[in-house]
Amino acid sequence: MTDRRNNLRAVRVEETNKEDYKNKIHRHRMAAVYRVLLIVVAVLILVAIVYVQYKNHIYTSYDSVSVVEFDRVTDSEIMKLGENILTYSRDGAHCTSPKGEVLWNQTFEMQNILVATCEDVVAFADYNGRVIYVLDSAKKLGEITTTMPIRNLAVAGNGRVAVAVADATITWIHIYDADGNRKFEVKTTMGQSGYPVDFSLSPNGELLAMVCLYTDAGVIKSQIAFHNFGAVGSNMSDYRVCADTYPDTMIPYIAFINKDTAIAVGEDRVLFYKGAQKPALQSQYLLEEEIQGVYHNEEYVGILLHSDQLDKQHKMDIYSSNKDGKVGSFYFSVKYDDIFFTEDYFAVYNNMECLLQTYDGKEKFNGDFMTAADLLMPVGKGKSYKYVLVSRNMINTIQLK
Repeated sequence: MTDRRNNLRAVRVEETNKEDYKNKIHRHRMAAVYRVLLIVVAVLILVAIVYVQYKNHIYTSYDSVSVVEFDRVTDSEIMKLGENILTYSRDGAHCTSPKGEVLWNQTFEMQNILVATCEDVVAFADYNGRVIYVLDSAKKLGEITTTMPIRNLAVAGNGRVAVAVADATITWIHIYDADGNRKFEVKTTMGQSGYPVDFSLSPNGELLAMVCLYTDAGVIKSQIAFHNFGAVGSNMSDYRVCADTYPDTMIPYIAFINKDTAIAVGEDRVLFYKGAQKPALQSQYLLEEEIQGVYHNEEYVGILLHSDQLDKQHKMDIYSSNKDGKVGSFYFSVKYDDIFFTEDYFAVYNNMECLLQTYDGKEKFNGDFMTAADLLMPVGKGKSYKYVLVSRNMINTIQLK
Protein backbone atom coordinates (compact mmCIF):
# COMPACT_ATOMS: atom_id res chain seq x y z
CA MET A 1 0.00 0.00 0.00
CA THR A 2 2.82 2.34 0.93
CA ASP A 3 4.62 1.57 -2.31
CA ARG A 4 1.47 2.40 -4.28
CA ARG A 5 1.14 5.75 -2.52
CA ASN A 6 4.79 6.52 -3.16
CA ASN A 7 4.35 5.65 -6.82
CA LEU A 8 1.33 7.95 -7.08
CA ARG A 9 3.28 10.76 -5.44
CA ALA A 10 6.16 10.16 -7.87
CA VAL A 11 3.80 10.28 -10.84
CA ARG A 12 2.22 13.49 -9.56
CA VAL A 13 5.64 15.05 -9.01
CA GLU A 14 6.75 13.99 -12.46
CA GLU A 15 3.58 15.43 -14.01
CA THR A 16 4.04 18.64 -12.03
CA ASN A 17 7.64 18.89 -13.20
CA LYS A 18 6.56 18.35 -16.80
CA GLU A 19 3.88 21.02 -16.44
CA ASP A 20 6.39 23.43 -14.89
CA TYR A 21 8.80 22.68 -17.70
CA LYS A 22 6.13 23.37 -20.32
CA ASN A 23 5.19 26.61 -18.55
CA LYS A 24 8.83 27.68 -18.47
CA ILE A 25 9.19 26.97 -22.19
CA HIS A 26 5.97 28.89 -22.89
CA ARG A 27 7.11 31.84 -20.76
CA HIS A 28 10.49 31.79 -22.48
CA ARG A 29 8.88 31.78 -25.91
CA MET A 30 6.47 34.56 -24.99
CA ALA A 31 9.35 36.60 -23.58
CA ALA A 32 11.20 36.14 -26.87
CA VAL A 33 8.07 37.18 -28.80
CA TYR A 34 7.64 40.26 -26.60
CA ARG A 35 11.29 41.19 -27.11
CA VAL A 36 10.89 40.89 -30.89
CA LEU A 37 7.68 42.93 -30.80
CA LEU A 38 9.37 45.61 -28.70
CA ILE A 39 12.26 45.75 -31.16
CA VAL A 40 9.86 45.97 -34.13
CA VAL A 41 7.83 48.72 -32.43
CA ALA A 42 11.03 50.60 -31.54
CA VAL A 43 12.27 50.33 -35.14
CA LEU A 44 8.89 51.50 -36.49
CA ILE A 45 8.89 54.45 -34.10
CA LEU A 46 12.45 55.31 -35.14
CA VAL A 47 11.54 55.05 -38.83
CA ALA A 48 8.47 57.25 -38.25
CA ILE A 49 10.58 59.86 -36.44
CA VAL A 50 13.19 59.86 -39.22
CA TYR A 51 10.45 60.07 -41.89
CA VAL A 52 8.71 62.99 -40.14
CA GLN A 53 12.05 64.78 -39.76
CA TYR A 54 12.79 64.13 -43.44
CA LYS A 55 9.37 65.41 -44.53
CA ASN A 56 9.56 68.52 -42.34
CA HIS A 57 13.24 69.34 -42.76
CA ILE A 58 13.97 72.68 -44.43
CA TYR A 59 17.27 72.98 -46.28
CA THR A 60 19.14 76.27 -46.05
CA SER A 61 22.47 75.65 -47.80
CA TYR A 62 24.50 72.99 -49.57
CA ASP A 63 27.90 71.29 -49.65
CA SER A 64 29.94 70.49 -52.75
CA VAL A 65 30.39 66.74 -53.01
CA SER A 66 32.58 66.86 -56.12
CA VAL A 67 33.72 69.39 -58.70
CA VAL A 68 35.05 68.66 -62.20
CA GLU A 69 36.03 70.94 -65.04
CA PHE A 70 33.58 71.57 -67.85
CA ASP A 71 34.24 73.43 -71.08
CA ARG A 72 30.97 74.72 -72.48
CA VAL A 73 31.03 76.10 -76.01
CA THR A 74 30.19 79.80 -76.23
CA ASP A 75 26.60 80.51 -77.34
CA SER A 76 25.62 76.87 -76.92
CA GLU A 77 22.33 75.65 -75.46
CA ILE A 78 22.32 73.24 -72.54
CA MET A 79 19.79 70.65 -71.38
CA LYS A 80 19.39 67.34 -69.57
CA LEU A 81 19.60 64.13 -71.62
CA GLY A 82 18.75 61.13 -69.47
CA GLU A 83 21.19 61.42 -66.57
CA ASN A 84 23.74 63.33 -68.66
CA ILE A 85 24.40 66.84 -69.95
CA LEU A 86 23.69 67.84 -73.55
CA THR A 87 25.06 71.01 -75.13
CA TYR A 88 24.53 72.03 -78.74
CA SER A 89 25.10 74.95 -81.08
CA ARG A 90 25.03 75.58 -84.82
CA ASP A 91 28.34 73.74 -85.16
CA GLY A 92 27.50 70.52 -83.34
CA ALA A 93 26.45 68.78 -80.14
CA HIS A 94 28.23 67.24 -77.15
CA CYS A 95 27.10 64.83 -74.44
CA THR A 96 28.93 64.83 -71.10
CA SER A 97 28.47 62.73 -67.97
CA PRO A 98 28.10 64.34 -64.50
CA LYS A 99 31.69 63.17 -63.87
CA GLY A 100 32.92 65.31 -66.76
CA GLU A 101 33.48 62.45 -69.20
CA VAL A 102 32.79 63.39 -72.83
CA LEU A 103 30.48 60.63 -74.09
CA TRP A 104 30.30 61.82 -77.70
CA ASN A 105 30.77 64.75 -80.07
CA GLN A 106 28.63 65.24 -83.17
CA THR A 107 29.61 67.92 -85.65
CA PHE A 108 27.14 69.52 -88.08
CA GLU A 109 26.35 72.91 -89.61
CA MET A 110 22.84 74.24 -89.02
CA GLN A 111 21.21 77.66 -89.09
CA ASN A 112 17.83 77.03 -87.42
CA ILE A 113 18.21 73.96 -85.23
CA LEU A 114 15.25 71.71 -84.50
CA VAL A 115 15.73 69.52 -81.40
CA ALA A 116 13.55 66.69 -80.13
CA THR A 117 14.18 64.47 -77.11
CA CYS A 118 12.59 61.43 -75.49
CA GLU A 119 14.12 59.75 -72.44
CA ASP A 120 17.85 59.64 -73.30
CA VAL A 121 17.45 59.96 -77.09
CA VAL A 122 17.87 63.20 -79.05
CA ALA A 123 17.35 64.12 -82.70
CA PHE A 124 18.76 67.20 -84.48
CA ALA A 125 17.75 68.70 -87.81
CA ASP A 126 18.00 72.03 -89.60
CA TYR A 127 14.73 73.75 -90.50
CA ASN A 128 14.37 73.35 -94.29
CA GLY A 129 17.30 70.93 -94.23
CA ARG A 130 17.25 67.27 -95.22
CA VAL A 131 19.43 65.48 -92.65
CA ILE A 132 18.51 64.24 -89.16
CA TYR A 133 21.05 63.06 -86.57
CA VAL A 134 19.78 60.59 -83.97
CA LEU A 135 21.80 59.87 -80.81
CA ASP A 136 21.32 58.55 -77.31
CA SER A 137 23.39 59.34 -74.23
CA ALA A 138 26.00 56.73 -75.19
CA LYS A 139 26.42 56.88 -78.97
CA LYS A 140 25.13 57.88 -82.37
CA LEU A 141 22.15 55.72 -83.38
CA GLY A 142 21.90 56.77 -86.99
CA GLU A 143 21.51 59.43 -89.65
CA ILE A 144 18.38 60.04 -91.74
CA THR A 145 18.18 61.77 -95.11
CA THR A 146 14.79 63.07 -96.24
CA THR A 147 13.59 63.73 -99.78
CA MET A 148 11.83 67.00 -98.92
CA PRO A 149 12.57 70.01 -96.66
CA ILE A 150 12.15 69.38 -92.93
CA ARG A 151 9.61 71.47 -91.03
CA ASN A 152 9.41 69.75 -87.64
CA LEU A 153 10.37 66.51 -85.92
CA ALA A 154 9.74 64.26 -82.92
CA VAL A 155 11.67 61.28 -81.58
CA ALA A 156 10.85 58.15 -79.57
CA GLY A 157 12.87 56.41 -76.89
CA ASN A 158 13.83 53.64 -79.33
CA GLY A 159 15.26 56.08 -81.90
CA ARG A 160 12.24 56.15 -84.21
CA VAL A 161 11.72 59.63 -85.71
CA ALA A 162 8.61 61.41 -86.99
CA VAL A 163 9.43 64.26 -89.36
CA ALA A 164 7.14 66.77 -91.06
CA VAL A 165 8.26 67.45 -94.63
CA ALA A 166 6.69 69.97 -96.98
CA ASP A 167 5.39 69.37 -100.49
CA ALA A 168 3.58 71.99 -102.58
CA THR A 169 0.12 71.41 -101.06
CA ILE A 170 0.74 68.48 -98.70
CA THR A 171 2.58 68.20 -95.41
CA TRP A 172 3.70 64.62 -94.88
CA ILE A 173 4.60 63.07 -91.55
CA HIS A 174 7.21 60.43 -92.37
CA ILE A 175 8.19 57.85 -89.77
CA TYR A 176 11.78 56.57 -89.91
CA ASP A 177 13.80 54.16 -87.85
CA ALA A 178 17.19 55.35 -86.61
CA ASP A 179 18.95 53.71 -89.57
CA GLY A 180 17.09 55.94 -92.01
CA ASN A 181 14.49 53.48 -93.28
CA ARG A 182 11.08 55.04 -93.89
CA LYS A 183 8.49 52.84 -92.16
CA PHE A 184 5.19 54.77 -92.36
CA GLU A 185 3.70 58.02 -93.61
CA VAL A 186 0.70 60.17 -92.73
CA LYS A 187 -0.77 62.70 -95.16
CA THR A 188 -2.15 66.09 -94.07
CA THR A 189 -3.69 68.84 -96.21
CA MET A 190 -5.24 72.19 -95.35
CA GLY A 191 -8.46 71.24 -97.11
CA GLN A 192 -9.03 68.02 -95.15
CA SER A 193 -7.13 67.47 -91.91
CA GLY A 194 -5.60 70.94 -91.54
CA TYR A 195 -2.00 71.97 -90.89
CA PRO A 196 -0.02 69.92 -88.31
CA VAL A 197 1.06 72.51 -85.75
CA ASP A 198 2.54 69.92 -83.38
CA PHE A 199 3.03 66.18 -83.01
CA SER A 200 4.68 63.69 -80.66
CA LEU A 201 5.71 60.02 -80.64
CA SER A 202 5.05 57.68 -77.73
CA PRO A 203 8.25 56.40 -76.05
CA ASN A 204 8.05 53.09 -77.93
CA GLY A 205 7.35 54.83 -81.25
CA GLU A 206 4.10 52.93 -81.72
CA LEU A 207 1.75 55.94 -81.45
CA LEU A 208 1.78 59.34 -83.10
CA ALA A 209 -0.23 62.14 -81.47
CA MET A 210 -0.91 65.10 -83.73
CA VAL A 211 -2.86 68.33 -83.52
CA CYS A 212 -3.93 70.05 -86.75
CA LEU A 213 -5.36 73.54 -87.12
CA TYR A 214 -7.92 74.48 -89.78
CA THR A 215 -10.86 76.81 -90.45
CA ASP A 216 -14.42 75.72 -91.15
CA ALA A 217 -16.94 78.37 -92.26
CA GLY A 218 -14.73 81.02 -90.71
CA VAL A 219 -14.40 79.17 -87.40
CA ILE A 220 -10.97 78.10 -86.17
CA LYS A 221 -10.89 74.44 -85.18
CA SER A 222 -8.26 72.17 -83.69
CA GLN A 223 -8.27 68.44 -84.35
CA ILE A 224 -6.37 66.00 -82.14
CA ALA A 225 -5.69 62.64 -83.79
CA PHE A 226 -3.82 59.50 -82.77
CA HIS A 227 -2.19 57.14 -85.25
CA ASN A 228 -1.21 53.57 -84.32
CA PHE A 229 1.59 51.97 -86.35
CA GLY A 230 1.06 48.54 -84.80
CA ALA A 231 -1.51 45.86 -85.50
CA VAL A 232 -4.40 47.96 -84.16
CA GLY A 233 -3.96 50.69 -86.76
CA SER A 234 -2.73 48.59 -89.68
CA ASN A 235 -6.14 48.53 -91.40
CA MET A 236 -7.05 52.15 -90.64
CA SER A 237 -6.73 55.03 -93.10
CA ASP A 238 -3.43 56.78 -92.32
CA TYR A 239 -3.25 54.44 -89.28
CA ARG A 240 -5.62 56.84 -87.49
CA VAL A 241 -7.40 55.16 -84.59
CA CYS A 242 -9.20 58.16 -83.06
CA ALA A 243 -9.76 61.89 -83.55
CA ASP A 244 -11.48 64.70 -81.63
CA THR A 245 -12.34 68.18 -82.88
CA TYR A 246 -12.33 71.30 -80.69
CA PRO A 247 -14.09 74.26 -82.33
CA ASP A 248 -13.21 77.88 -81.72
CA THR A 249 -9.96 77.13 -79.90
CA MET A 250 -6.28 76.87 -80.80
CA ILE A 251 -4.31 73.92 -79.41
CA PRO A 252 -0.65 74.46 -80.35
CA TYR A 253 0.99 71.87 -78.06
CA ILE A 254 0.75 68.09 -77.74
CA ALA A 255 3.18 65.63 -76.13
CA PHE A 256 3.39 62.10 -74.80
CA ILE A 257 4.57 62.26 -71.20
CA ASN A 258 4.74 58.48 -70.72
CA LYS A 259 3.91 55.28 -72.60
CA ASP A 260 0.12 55.68 -72.43
CA THR A 261 -0.54 59.34 -71.54
CA ALA A 262 -0.51 62.36 -73.82
CA ILE A 263 -1.30 65.96 -72.94
CA ALA A 264 -2.59 68.70 -75.22
CA VAL A 265 -2.52 72.35 -74.15
CA GLY A 266 -4.69 74.97 -75.80
CA GLU A 267 -5.15 78.65 -75.21
CA ASP A 268 -7.88 77.95 -72.65
CA ARG A 269 -7.62 74.28 -71.62
CA VAL A 270 -5.49 71.27 -70.70
CA LEU A 271 -6.45 67.86 -72.09
CA PHE A 272 -5.31 64.43 -70.88
CA TYR A 273 -5.53 61.44 -73.24
CA LYS A 274 -5.03 57.88 -71.96
CA GLY A 275 -4.54 54.58 -73.75
CA ALA A 276 -1.69 52.44 -75.08
CA GLN A 277 -3.52 51.48 -78.30
CA LYS A 278 -6.47 53.85 -78.87
CA PRO A 279 -5.99 56.89 -76.63
CA ALA A 280 -9.20 58.59 -75.51
CA LEU A 281 -9.91 61.82 -73.67
CA GLN A 282 -9.68 61.11 -69.94
CA SER A 283 -10.01 64.60 -68.47
CA GLN A 284 -10.21 68.25 -69.48
CA TYR A 285 -9.47 71.37 -67.42
CA LEU A 286 -10.47 74.86 -68.49
CA LEU A 287 -8.12 77.75 -67.77
CA GLU A 288 -8.92 81.39 -67.11
CA GLU A 289 -5.45 82.95 -67.06
CA GLU A 290 -3.06 83.28 -70.01
CA ILE A 291 -0.63 80.38 -70.33
CA GLN A 292 3.06 81.27 -69.98
CA GLY A 293 4.64 77.84 -70.34
CA VAL A 294 4.27 74.06 -70.07
CA TYR A 295 6.58 71.79 -68.07
CA HIS A 296 6.27 68.09 -67.35
CA ASN A 297 7.91 64.80 -66.47
CA GLU A 298 6.49 61.28 -66.73
CA GLU A 299 3.84 61.95 -64.06
CA TYR A 300 3.39 65.66 -63.37
CA VAL A 301 2.35 68.48 -65.69
CA GLY A 302 2.84 72.12 -64.72
CA ILE A 303 0.96 74.90 -66.52
CA LEU A 304 2.57 78.26 -65.84
CA LEU A 305 0.02 81.08 -65.76
CA HIS A 306 -0.27 84.79 -65.06
CA SER A 307 -0.56 85.19 -61.30
CA ASP A 308 -3.81 86.47 -59.83
CA GLN A 309 -2.05 87.44 -56.58
CA LEU A 310 -0.28 90.78 -56.19
CA ASP A 311 2.46 89.49 -53.87
CA LYS A 312 3.43 86.54 -56.11
CA GLN A 313 4.61 86.95 -59.69
CA HIS A 314 3.88 83.46 -60.97
CA LYS A 315 1.17 80.84 -60.68
CA MET A 316 1.51 77.20 -61.67
CA ASP A 317 -1.31 74.67 -61.84
CA ILE A 318 0.05 71.14 -61.40
CA TYR A 319 -1.72 67.99 -62.57
CA SER A 320 -0.88 64.33 -62.05
CA SER A 321 -1.34 61.64 -64.68
CA ASN A 322 -1.30 58.86 -62.06
CA LYS A 323 -3.52 60.45 -59.43
CA ASP A 324 -6.90 62.10 -59.62
CA GLY A 325 -6.46 65.20 -61.72
CA LYS A 326 -5.30 68.53 -60.41
CA VAL A 327 -2.77 68.50 -57.58
CA GLY A 328 -3.14 72.21 -56.82
CA SER A 329 -2.24 75.79 -57.68
CA PHE A 330 1.14 77.07 -56.50
CA TYR A 331 2.40 80.64 -56.31
CA PHE A 332 6.00 81.85 -56.29
CA SER A 333 8.12 84.89 -57.13
CA VAL A 334 11.37 83.22 -58.22
CA LYS A 335 12.24 84.12 -61.80
CA TYR A 336 12.43 80.87 -63.72
CA ASP A 337 14.81 79.62 -66.38
CA ASP A 338 13.60 76.07 -65.94
CA ILE A 339 11.19 73.96 -63.88
CA PHE A 340 11.39 70.25 -63.16
CA PHE A 341 9.40 67.73 -61.12
CA THR A 342 10.29 64.85 -58.82
CA GLU A 343 8.10 62.35 -57.00
CA ASP A 344 7.83 64.57 -53.90
CA TYR A 345 8.36 68.17 -55.03
CA PHE A 346 8.94 70.57 -57.91
CA ALA A 347 11.92 72.85 -58.51
CA VAL A 348 11.97 76.35 -59.98
CA TYR A 349 15.36 77.91 -60.65
CA ASN A 350 17.34 80.49 -62.55
CA ASN A 351 21.10 80.93 -62.72
CA MET A 352 21.29 82.45 -59.23
CA GLU A 353 18.41 81.12 -57.08
CA CYS A 354 16.28 78.06 -56.56
CA LEU A 355 12.95 77.12 -54.97
CA LEU A 356 11.99 73.57 -53.97
CA GLN A 357 8.39 73.08 -52.87
CA THR A 358 6.41 69.93 -52.07
CA TYR A 359 3.02 69.21 -53.58
CA ASP A 360 1.38 69.92 -50.23
CA GLY A 361 2.86 73.43 -50.22
CA LYS A 362 5.95 73.10 -47.97
CA GLU A 363 9.08 74.96 -49.02
CA LYS A 364 12.07 72.63 -48.76
CA PHE A 365 14.63 75.13 -50.03
CA ASN A 366 14.56 78.75 -51.11
CA GLY A 367 18.02 80.14 -51.57
CA ASP A 368 20.87 81.25 -53.79
CA PHE A 369 23.55 79.37 -55.69
CA MET A 370 27.17 80.17 -54.89
CA THR A 371 28.02 79.84 -58.59
CA ALA A 372 25.82 80.66 -61.58
CA ALA A 373 23.77 77.63 -62.63
CA ASP A 374 23.20 76.99 -66.33
CA LEU A 375 21.55 73.64 -65.55
CA LEU A 376 20.32 71.86 -62.41
CA MET A 377 19.58 68.12 -62.44
CA PRO A 378 18.46 65.89 -59.57
CA VAL A 379 20.59 62.84 -58.86
CA GLY A 380 18.35 59.79 -59.19
CA LYS A 381 14.74 60.55 -58.32
CA GLY A 382 15.63 63.59 -56.19
CA LYS A 383 14.76 62.02 -52.82
CA SER A 384 18.32 62.49 -51.54
CA TYR A 385 18.25 66.24 -52.34
CA LYS A 386 21.50 65.80 -54.22
CA TYR A 387 21.92 67.63 -57.55
CA VAL A 388 24.26 68.18 -60.45
CA LEU A 389 24.81 71.92 -60.89
CA VAL A 390 26.37 72.82 -64.23
CA SER A 391 27.95 76.22 -64.75
CA ARG A 392 29.99 77.71 -67.58
CA ASN A 393 33.26 76.00 -66.65
CA MET A 394 32.50 73.30 -64.06
CA ILE A 395 30.16 70.50 -63.02
CA ASN A 396 29.42 70.66 -59.30
CA THR A 397 27.62 67.82 -57.51
CA ILE A 398 25.95 69.36 -54.45
CA GLN A 399 24.13 68.03 -51.39
CA LEU A 400 21.54 70.19 -49.64
CA LYS A 401 21.79 70.46 -45.86
